[in-house]
Amino acid sequence: MSRAKQKGTLAETAVAEFLKKTWPAVERRVLSGKNDKGDIAGVPNTVVEVKNQKSYKISEWIKETEQERTNAGTDYGILVIKPNGVGVSRVDKWWAVVSLDTITELLKDSEIAKGLPPQAD
Repeated sequence: MSRAKQKGTLAETAVAEFLKKTWPAVERRVLSGKNDKGDIAGVPNTVVEVKNQKSYKISEWIKETEQERTNAGTDYGILVIKPNGVGVSRVDKWWAVVSLDTITELLKDSEIAKGLPPQAD
């Protein structure tokens, strides 16, 4: 396996393990070429694309995430980026990038938007 694939697998596995705490059905997806539906399955109505690269190509990655969201027929696409210098043991500090439209829709349905106090963990 190439170094790039190893880095990708490591990042995808870290994100999947983190998300499983909330959605137990989360798992890494198998690569599927031009009909790709993201790297992580199991988050309801959402495609998750994970990137672990030294250089950031956010515009390109957002377009890729949007295409995968369309391929999967979901309402939401989330791009997760591993920041340089932040390892897999701190995956909770990685960046989640979404469009303003996506975050607005997600917040409208959240407890924050309903004026409810946050739930304790």
